Amino acid sequence: MRFLVMVKSTPESEAGVGPSREELETMSKFNEQLLDDGRIVFAEGLTPSSEGVRVLFEGDAEPKVIDGPFAESKELVAGVWVLNGESLEDVVALMRRAPNPDARGGVIEIRPIAE
Repeated sequence: MRFLVMVKSTPESEAGVGPSREELETMSKFNEQLLDDGRIVFAEGLTPSSEGVRVLFEGDAEPKVIDGPFAESKELVAGVWVLNGESLEDVVALMRRAPNPDARGGVIEIRPIAE
C-alpha cells in the first residue's frame, strides 16, 4: 500500500524560514534510511503558500483563482512523502521515529492513497 504523509506548515515555514542545518542533516539521514528500506516513492518540501494559488470551484460558476498566502497555516502543508507501507499502523510506527518537523512542535498527517 502507499500512503501520503503530509508535514503541516508552521508560521516559520510560511515565512520562508527553513530548517536549520542540523535539522536538515537529521531529516536527510532519516530519508536515506527510508530510501534504503524501499519505503520512499516520493519526498519533497514545499515553498510557502505565498508562492502558490488555489483554484476554487463553486457550482457552475467559472473557477476562481486565489493567490497565496493563505490565512490558516495549521491547515497548510510544508512537505510530503509518498511511502510504501504494509498498513496505516506500520506507517504510523515508522513516522513516530521521524525527526520532529519543527523544533517548536510539528504535525504530520498520514492518509492511505486510494488504489
